[in-house]
Amino acid sequence: MKTSAVSPADIRASVMAVPPLARHADLTLNPGANAALIRHIEAGGIRTLLYGGNANLYNTGLYEYASLLDMLAEQASESTWVIPSAGPDYGTLMDQAPVLKARHFPAVMALPLAFAASPGGVARGLRLFAEAAGTPLLLYIKSEQYLTLDAIGALMDEGVACAIKYAVPREDPAQDAFLGALLDRVGTERVVCGLAETPVLTHMREFGLPSFTSGGVCIAPTLSQGLLKTAQRQDWAAAEPLRDAFLPFERQRERTGVFATMHDAVTLAGIADMGPLQPMLENLPQSAHAAVRPIAEALLAAEQQARQKA
Repeated sequence: MKTSAVSPADIRASVMAVPPLARHADLTLNPGANAALIRHIEAGGIRTLLYGGNANLYNTGLYEYASLLDMLAEQASESTWVIPSAGPDYGTLMDQAPVLKARHFPAVMALPLAFAASPGGVARGLRLFAEAAGTPLLLYIKSEQYLTLDAIGALMDEGVACAIKYAVPREDPAQDAFLGALLDRVGTERVVCGLAETPVLTHMREFGLPSFTSGGVCIAPTLSQGLLKTAQRQDWAAAEPLRDAFLPFERQRERTGVFATMHDAVTLAGIADMGPLQPMLENLPQSAHAAVRPIAEALLAAEQQARQKA
């Protein structure tokens, strides 16, 4: 696992994959299936693995947190960043802090807490957590109410946060005054689009964001990395069909659940058996497989074609 500090150059170098997490039927971690997924992602040139919502770290207990982190660190290649998540509540953050401090992750993403939270309280809690964990934070901005622009800027200026995953959904992603104001405050080089392929071309073209996070990259890493590099060259005409290959999958996730669809699609595509989702989430019903399987298989077929051309 790569342990060097998060830098703008490294942010530009790779799509941030947001993988699901494999488990056995008894809900224990499945190292073999998890390693198979990591190898598939890395084979497409991806060098950042961000474990968060798709991995259901919202519901990961302290009882397995250390073993989970050790598994991820051991399975990633020497050139791959692993960024785990922690939280979302303050008590969980502080329970997980000493586990993180004993390890050497380049950053940790603080999962956003929507209820029983205020912007000032969140800012204070994140400072205390980062100090206790000895690890800089990847801020996950999902709403305008989570942190104020001044607080985000201060956390970045102080080095408490090293990067931002911006994921505030908009009907028209080109019309986003909050994102514009955020970039005026902190610049573009450490802010990534956190909404996958759907709005990424708008975020890169109109706002200058350098990279993006993706779930579909877990199925089609070569294709997603190709999209990133093509967009960075500002070859928008060539980037659009690459982006469009992911849209059926992203739309299906919106229909049948973003976490469950991502998790089960890896299994249905035949990449690795991800097993059950840990409660409080649940796998797709069997009735949804007929809709998800062909979309996942089509995306994997597009990946295989991309690898042949590479």
